[in-house]
Amino acid sequence: MNRILVAGIMILMMASCVPSKQYNDLKASQEKCEADRQELTNNNRKLTADNDELKADLESISKKYAELKSDTIDLGREMRITRKKQKELDQRNKELLDRLNDAQTKGSEENRKLVKYLRDTQEELLAREDRLRELEKQLNTKEKRLNDLEGELKDREARVQELESIIAEKDAAVRSLKDRISKALLGFKDKGLTVEQKNGKIYVSLEAQLLFPSGSTAVNAEGKQALLDLAKVIKDEKDITILVEGHTDTDPFNGSGAIKDNWDLSVMRATAVVKIMTSEGSMDQTMLTAAGRGEYMPIAPNNTAEGKAKNRRIEIILTPNLDKLFEIINE
Repeated sequence: MNRILVAGIMILMMASCVPSKQYNDLKASQEKCEADRQELTNNNRKLTADNDELKADLESISKKYAELKSDTIDLGREMRITRKKQKELDQRNKELLDRLNDAQTKGSEENRKLVKYLRDTQEELLAREDRLRELEKQLNTKEKRLNDLEGELKDREARVQELESIIAEKDAAVRSLKDRISKALLGFKDKGLTVEQKNGKIYVSLEAQLLFPSGSTAVNAEGKQALLDLAKVIKDEKDITILVEGHTDTDPFNGSGAIKDNWDLSVMRATAVVKIMTSEGSMDQTMLTAAGRGEYMPIAPNNTAEGKAKNRRIEIILTPNLDKLFEIINE
């Protein structure tokens, strides 16, 4: 009993020795992390909206291309008919000229009829020629527009295919990483550790009972081993960012010293996890961000002991780098 009392006093003395500057730095880090998380969420929504808009544009262009192609076919058919009629009129004109020459000696009345008929035929022929030139002009315009749309359609299809290829590549990489993480942490599966893939990210959730004694920010031996096993799998991943979030239940924090409430506790626990993964797990410090969510993002009701145990957790969120996707969209 005395040993437990002495250990408790030592923990409280160590907690009370946390400088206020470090505490403020942690607060600032948490706020920055929240802003980065929100920006990433907004970027993800923008990416989805831009991809949907690009697909809608592609569908619209495809429809216009089909309509223009149909119009071009109709114009070509009309032009062929007009040319055929022009040829027939040319033949009739020739026959009339021959008849006129033959009939010059047969009387002026018949000649006048032939001249009138010839004039009417020539006027119709001129009108047909004008119509043919107009059709050719329209056809050239339609063909140019058709070629332009065809080029634009190919460009849009190429961009969509490139986007879908990169998205598929990212999803495959995330799935592969998730499988490797699950395999590495298989021994902790029934001890409050889960690995999930959702919204294009990997969520590694560790219940507090696996990592910390009650009310403490010091990671125990078993929890440290789980963190080091995870760090070994992900430390060489250069194309992801990692957010470590601390969460608590709604029970008020009754400790003393620098930790005043659940929000402070969640921040300090997240920071403790990051320090182990960087100092002992040899991870690049620029890859990780520590943040505290306190009691404000529960995953289970806080009215049961089981629900509270689920809410007291550390979530390690691995997010793939989407810079290349944004570059393609903004081109």
